Order: sequence, then structure tokens, then C-alpha cells
Amino acid sequence: MTRAMKDVMAAQGGTVDGDDRGTRLVASLSGTNLERAGDYNQRIVLQAIRFAGEITRAELAGITGLTAPTIANITKRLLDLGFIAEAGRRFGLRGQPALRLCVNPDGCFSIGINIDRDHHTIVALDLAGNVRARATRSDSFAMPGEVLSWLRAEIATIRASRAIDESRLIGIGVAMPDELGSVALPHRPDGYEVWNHLDVAGLVRELLPLPVHIDNDAAAAAIGEAQFGSGLTQSSFFYVLISAGLGGGVVMDGSYVRGAAARSGEIGFLPDPTAAHPGATVQDTVSLSALLARLESAGSIVDDLDGLSADMPVVRQWLDDAARSLLGPLVSINCLINPAAVLIGGRLPEALIDALIARLTPALAGIRIPSIAPVLRAAASADAPAIGAAILPFLDQVLPTESALMQAGRG
Repeated sequence: MTRAMKDVMAAQGGTVDGDDRGTRLVASLSGTNLERAGDYNQRIVLQAIRFAGEITRAELAGITGLTAPTIANITKRLLDLGFIAEAGRRFGLRGQPALRLCVNPDGCFSIGINIDRDHHTIVALDLAGNVRARATRSDSFAMPGEVLSWLRAEIATIRASRAIDESRLIGIGVAMPDELGSVALPHRPDGYEVWNHLDVAGLVRELLPLPVHIDNDAAAAAIGEAQFGSGLTQSSFFYVLISAGLGGGVVMDGSYVRGAAARSGEIGFLPDPTAAHPGATVQDTVSLSALLARLESAGSIVDDLDGLSADMPVVRQWLDDAARSLLGPLVSINCLINPAAVLIGGRLPEALIDALIARLTPALAGIRIPSIAPVLRAAASADAPAIGAAILPFLDQVLPTESALMQAGRG
């Protein structure tokens, strides 16, 4: 640590006994060189084209604040890379008709995988966010060997189908719950904790030798929603993921907020003082595992989640209890985060998500707090973690993120 940095830290009242805080200061103030800035500007322009659908170079300059020559150079590079295409000319204005640009869906592809306690899903995604291939399998507490065998077969199917250009496949994303093998849920088998000690990225890389990105399932779902769903109109939101467990994700100003230990949004682990038994968490009520356990106790065996109806007495009671359990956490989220919306997604059938929202909306309206965000169904519900996982390689290589510009320690 330099003397100047120590002086700055001392002036701010910080300790100078170690290098930890100095390292954090360097990271937070990391600048960028021209090469990095050029790459980031290229990512920004591609994102602007993607969001707009079709756009002219002049409009890009106005949106991004970049000069016309810079836009010309960047769009030429993007055309040469195949990431964008010409979409014809815009007529009806004075002068020469302006050439419109759009994203080329075939510019690059990625694969997204969601591994959860009750199912696994794989999707192939193109640069425009279209799902080119999809497969899912319901399989409660599947062991790693079973999941990897299934993934191997599905990847072979995707490759054989020619649904994507494999030469333009840039990476794989994997979304899975934190502590996949540890959380106590009904019917968890002995030995399932093996998931906690696996190098999942290494195992997936053996199936397809590409960069592999691992993220929490709720984080991936929120990232997917930010990039290809409601995030196009809502830049700040809290995502509630109802799956075998319960997770959450925070998106502020278009960026996913991870927290100091990358565990932000863990709504499922919040204590639930409204539950009948002490020590309960919100996840003990608001999860598919909890709902299916209630149905099982009532003698109902569910083979297809889409067959669940809010008219079923057990489901109706669960919806009432789930709304009660979520009310306190959503009040806290509104007061602490002040999002533009609370989005509910996951594998809970859309009709039941809507029924849950219909209970939460009036309950929240009856509480006096400074601001209440509307509770809405997420745009991509059931496959959101897999789609979000597929976006991770795009964020790593072609779309803008803060880390793409501020890479501390590199240059």
C-alpha cells in the first residue's frame, strides 16, 4: 500500500494496519485504459441496439453520447463480428434514408442449465434472447451422476438438431441453489449433500469444453428478467423465485446487487413469526416443496404442476398462508430497497402466481408505508433460472456489465 493511500485512509478514519481495505479501495477506484473503454463502448452500443430492436447510427449517437465517427467504427466492428445486421433503410424523412441496424440472433449462442432439487432444465439461447432448444425433466433429488447423464444426452440432442451454430457457441451458464445439498426439505435422501462438494463447473466443462459460469438460481432468474424480461421497462425490482425452495434477487438501476457475501435477496431464510411452529422460515411455507408436502398429507399425489388449481382446498389454504408469510418480508423490501416492482416467478404455475398476487396486493395496500411497489408476475417464469444462466456467457463476453469496465488489478 502506498503512503498516499495510507494518508487518504487515515483522513477517512480508516485503519492502515493491513492491506485488505487498501485492496478494496483500489478495486472501487480502478480506472480503465483505452482498450478496455473501447470494448465497453462496443458492449454498450450492442446493448442499445438490442433494446431498441431497430435503430439508426444517428439515434445510437444520441442515446449513448458517443460521437458519430465512434459509432461508425463500433457498428462496423459489430457487423464484421456478425453480432448485428442491417435491417433496411428508414424512409419518410428528409435527405438520404437512414440505415437501420438490429441484433443478429445468430451472432452467438449460449447454453443455460438449471439444476434444482426437483428438476433440471437446459436451454440454448441466441443473442436476441430466443430459446432455440429446451428440455426439462422432473426428478426429485437427483444425484450428480443422473443429472450429468441427462445433460450429456440433451447436449448431444442440441448438437445433432443444428438448432444453433456450434462454432458460435460462447459458453455455458449453470444456475443452482446455494447449499443445494444442505437445506432440509421433505424427502431429501441421505447422501444428497454430495452436491455441496462437487466441482460442477469442471464436470459441465467435460461435457462441452467451453467457459462455464455458475450462479445462484434466484440471481440468474433476476439477471434474466433484467436482460430479457420486465427489466426492459423496470430498471429496479426485487425478484421472488418460488421453486423447490424460495429465493430472491435484487436488481437496482439495471444491475444485479449481490451483497458483501453474494447472498443478497435470501428471502427464504427470513424468520416467519406468522407460522404455527417456532423457528420456521418463510421458505417452510412459500415453496413448491411445502405445497406438495401438504398435498401429499391430504392424500393427493401430483404428477403435473400445471394440474394444480386455486380451487383445490389444500392449494387455496396454502395460497392464504403463503401470502401471510410473504407480507412482512415484502413490507421490509419496500421500505429498505424501494423497488419499482416485486416480480414473482419460478415453477409455481402462472395461475397460482396470479392467485398469490391477488392476495398480496390488497394486503400490502392496507399497510401504511412510504411506497408500495406493485407485485407482478415475472415475464419468464418456469425457465427463468435456465434462461438467466444462459445470459451469463453473454454478460461475460459481449454485453455491458460494471465488471467489464472496472477490472481491478488488470490493465
